[in-house]
Amino acid sequence: MNIVCLDLEGVLVPEIWIAFAEATGIEELKKTTRDEPDYDILMKGRIKILKEHGLGLKEIQDTIATIDPLPGAKEFLDRLREKTQVIIISDTFTQFASPLMKKLGWPTIFCNSLEVAEDGEITGYKMRIEQSKLTTVKALQSIGYDTIASGDSFNDLGMIQASKAGFLFRSTEQIKKDYPQYPAFEAYEDLYDAIVKAL
Repeated sequence: MNIVCLDLEGVLVPEIWIAFAEATGIEELKKTTRDEPDYDILMKGRIKILKEHGLGLKEIQDTIATIDPLPGAKEFLDRLREKTQVIIISDTFTQFASPLMKKLGWPTIFCNSLEVAEDGEITGYKMRIEQSKLTTVKALQSIGYDTIASGDSFNDLGMIQASKAGFLFRSTEQIKKDYPQYPAFEAYEDLYDAIVKAL
């Protein structure tokens, strides 16, 4: 039994924080898990910046409403789901993911949640589980699944390394250089072919 585990941002949809940084003109919010391997440092920095600028959940959700999946992402996902089970494992938040899941045809997503005050201020975040991507892949393996994983960032490497097959997709030159053992693809067609071959 196979199950494919995909990252969300950078793989199927644009990076939410980059889109929000561009919408607000706040350059520091462009930093993502491609740049900062420590997610806690990254998120605490983001929350601090939001507080300094008086921005909350509503402003981010307004930006998310304008984001569409990457060209070809839904078709890729639909084709893949005809072949095998697929789960999106993301470090994004339920409060961000829902409109994007609608545009992708409601695939299954495992993600985290934000702590939000009554006035909409984002005060913190709650990870679903420690090292969520790696832990989820190991849990799936413990119930009899072989996992195939793909992502673009530092936080995807754990699930890629732990899976029977792992692929980088539209990753950075640095990550591709540091992890040459993982095939790296730029086109959905190539990623689809590699996953199907690994099934």
